[in-house]
Amino acid sequence: MSFQVTERMQGEVLILGLAGRFVIGDPVEAFRQKVDEGIKAGHARIGLDLGETEYIDSSGMGYLVVAHRVAADAGGKLGMFNLTERAVDLMLLTKLSSVFHLYATESDAVKGILGETVPQLDLIALVEQRGEHAESTE
Repeated sequence: MSFQVTERMQGEVLILGLAGRFVIGDPVEAFRQKVDEGIKAGHARIGLDLGETEYIDSSGMGYLVVAHRVAADAGGKLGMFNLTERAVDLMLLTKLSSVFHLYATESDAVKGILGETVPQLDLIALVEQRGEHAESTE
């Protein structure tokens, strides 16, 4: 699957959907361009839907950090939702789960990005739950 970035507005939040392999080269450049266009258009509140992201390499992770900073510097906030199992594992492995705003659903992400108090995604509980589910199916 080739990489695609879709965009739509959910109220005051720009939702960017990432689909495919988010890796060095064209995918990272396509994402960078969408973030830059959004910021220039006054959309510093950004939600990233990672539900169709197959793989994220170190360049992709690096630009997620940059996008997080760019949104904050513009007075906004970047939040992520619909994390795949791979994305959850990567967030834990890199310890970036303490940097990013991670949410279970788009609704929670939009509310959190707009400043409402909503629970962030508990990655440890999610992994433990995943492990319990695997054990019960054996």
